[in-house]
Amino acid sequence: MSRLIIVRHGQSIWNLENRFTGWVDVPLSEKGRQEASDAGRVLYSHQIDIAYTSMLTRAQSTLERLLDSADKDDIPVIKDAALNERHYGSLQGLNKADAAKEFGEEQVRIWRRSYDVPPPDGESLEMTAKRTIPFFERCILGDIALGKNVLVVAHGNSNRSIIMKLKKLTPAEVMSLELDTGIPYIFEMNKDGTLAK
Repeated sequence: MSRLIIVRHGQSIWNLENRFTGWVDVPLSEKGRQEASDAGRVLYSHQIDIAYTSMLTRAQSTLERLLDSADKDDIPVIKDAALNERHYGSLQGLNKADAAKEFGEEQVRIWRRSYDVPPPDGESLEMTAKRTIPFFERCILGDIALGKNVLVVAHGNSNRSIIMKLKKLTPAEVMSLELDTGIPYIFEMNKDGTLAK
């Protein structure tokens, strides 16, 4: 049996400022750096054989600080854009409260949480999953099949798409799935890529 550990990056500067981030490459806030170090302390006693992260700085910085804090600097790291956050299109950089005033709270909630409704010029969760899930199945589950313990440090929506697949959530169920920044979510995995009961 293997272990899959999924972590959303620590708080970024734009998380702190309540802005849509998407593919904009913003750094971690001071709180985010602390969250990453705290996650490493939580995972100190866990064996990790390989780590995956996105091409965005906030996820890579979280992973680096986490591994340093967990005293696991020597594990291989694979970076891939398939794990990037969903692209928020025209909303990127906007304050979420200002967007709610402009477009309506319900519309912004649908853009943020729904499965198949993309923001203007951006990606829905469904579209994000179409790049995240094939990579997850090919690479990450490939390592699980080899008996490895895998750490994934990515983003709220790329991680939501993975957890949606793992837990077989419906599009309606995934709307309520929230992932806190810097918190390790640990899944016991069978070699066939299913969750261990």
